[in-house]
Amino acid sequence: MSDKLDFIRDELEEMHRSKSYINMRTMESPADGWMVVDGRRVLNFCTNNYLGLANHPRLKKKAQEAIDKWGVGPAAVRTIAGTQALHLEFERRMAEFKGVDSSLLVQSGFCANQAAIPALVGRNRATGEQDVMFSDRMNHASIIDGARLSGAKIVVFEHCDPVSLEKVIEENLPKYRRGLMVTDGVFSMDGDIAPLDKLYAVAEKHGVITMVDDAHGEGVLGRGKGIVAHFGLHGRFDIEVGTLSKAFGVMGGVIAGKQEVVDYIRQKARPNLFSSAITPGDTAACLAAVEMLDESEALVDKLWANTGYFRSRMEELGFDTGRTETPIVPIIIGDVAKAKEFSTRLFEQGVFAMALGFPTVPRGTARVRVMNTAAHTEEDLDKGLEIFARVGRELDVIS
Repeated sequence: MSDKLDFIRDELEEMHRSKSYINMRTMESPADGWMVVDGRRVLNFCTNNYLGLANHPRLKKKAQEAIDKWGVGPAAVRTIAGTQALHLEFERRMAEFKGVDSSLLVQSGFCANQAAIPALVGRNRATGEQDVMFSDRMNHASIIDGARLSGAKIVVFEHCDPVSLEKVIEENLPKYRRGLMVTDGVFSMDGDIAPLDKLYAVAEKHGVITMVDDAHGEGVLGRGKGIVAHFGLHGRFDIEVGTLSKAFGVMGGVIAGKQEVVDYIRQKARPNLFSSAITPGDTAACLAAVEMLDESEALVDKLWANTGYFRSRMEELGFDTGRTETPIVPIIIGDVAKAKEFSTRLFEQGVFAMALGFPTVPRGTARVRVMNTAAHTEEDLDKGLEIFARVGRELDVIS
């Protein structure tokens, strides 16, 4: 008789054999331009700390003050005894910052999609009526999981393609109760930007609810206000989902948009109803980040200056940076084993940039992904470029 856990051992063995097993490095210092990782001081091109706020003195001070005033945790879900005045102040301030009616703070960006999508679309078990969700082929796993939880019919449209979106809407919407269009704003593996204005026009024409996950656009696009601002769609897009763990440097997720839509999600979303509220320290730090970004765009300008400098120099060296339009710069290698070897050699020479392969990216497109930040100096970038060039030549990635 076989052991009931044999399948686990077999799959782990296959992961090791195919070099797809994920070995996690250990961070031994705060997220910043330089970090201590596995005992080595390295130039950090790996975290999503776009604006360099994760270790900022102002955010740390506000978090410490909030802990002194509010304690370390609310000890309840928002709907029972977990909503603190601090949460409401953040939600008010975030809505102002994004130019929308209302916002809802949840536990993470991943949770935000699991909160919003099943609240908006699903299946009525009593009547059998079903809704339909139109999803970009390259959408993030949190969108895919939120869609699966909803019970709605999932229909995929081709990546960043409004013509494909209109085609699948016309073919499918009449069969269902209502429709929802969801896209990432910035796609985290390639760094390309959704044509949100065109997707919005198609969805609005057919009466489909619109939702964008702006996890990698907030603090980056639209002078820091995100992709909806970037395309001038303030007050028109129904739902913006975001995360506070990337450009804002802390933790949490946000659902923002029209008052009635956010109120409805607040009543329906299971992460809001059944999981404890965000801690006071995190909430206060997030609030400080929003206030800093609203006061000055200097960090956004620095981020884009660093991005332009690094990306242009990498392309001059002969690296394939794909279709990126943002601070996310993928270095396309192709073979996953070679990408992992590239990442390992970078680390040995003082650069922290992780390799990504299938299923995170399609087969044959394994890469080392660089995340540019405002925390880097031009001297830092030059050091990184020098090491990338050396390793690239050693591995015949560039000539």
